[in-house]
Amino acid sequence: MSYKTYTTEAIVCGSRASNTSDKSFLRFTKDAGMLWASAKSVREERSKQRFALQDFSLSKVSLVRGKTGWRVGSAEGQGNFFERASGQTGRAGAARLVRLLRQFIHGEVTHPLLFEDAKEALTQMADSEGDAANILAIFTLRLLYRLGYVAKTPTVERYLEEEEWWMLPPLPEAAARVVEQAKSVSHL
Repeated sequence: MSYKTYTTEAIVCGSRASNTSDKSFLRFTKDAGMLWASAKSVREERSKQRFALQDFSLSKVSLVRGKTGWRVGSAEGQGNFFERASGQTGRAGAARLVRLLRQFIHGEVTHPLLFEDAKEALTQMADSEGDAANILAIFTLRLLYRLGYVAKTPTVERYLEEEEWWMLPPLPEAAARVVEQAKSVSHL
C-alpha cells in the first residue's frame, strides 16, 4: 500500500524525544495546520535532517500520513529564527510568537495567511532588534483577527490590512485593549 506524500513549508514549534534516537515535532505547516510528526533516527549525529528539524526552524518538509500519524519523510532547512536573531529581544520575541501559535492554533486546519504572517514576523524580529515587542503585538492582533476573536473596526483596520504591517507604529491603547479582551474571551 502506498501513502501520499505532502510537501509544505513548516515552522517547528516544539519537539520531544522518544526512544533512543527518534523525535516527534510539533509543526505549524502552511498547508496542513498544526500537527505532530515523528522522525526516525533524527537525534543521531549522522542524521542529515537534525538541523532542519530544530525548534524555531523554518523548513520545507515532506510529510506522510500513516496508520499511527504523521511521519517526516525529508526536511530541507531554510533557517532558524532563534539562531538568526542577533540579540536577546529577538530571541525572546521568537519564543513568545511560537508560544502564541501553540496556544491558539489547534488541529489540522489550514491557515495559509496566518502562516505567512508568522513567517514574516519571525523574519522581521530576527533582523530588527528594537521592534520585536511592536511586531509581536501587531502579530497577536492579526492572529486573533484571522481566528475570529477580533472584529475589524476603525481602531484596528489599519493593522489588519497593511501589507508591510511590521513597519506600522505601536498599537494604540484602544487596540491593545481589544487584544487583551479577545485573549480573555478565547479561554485559551
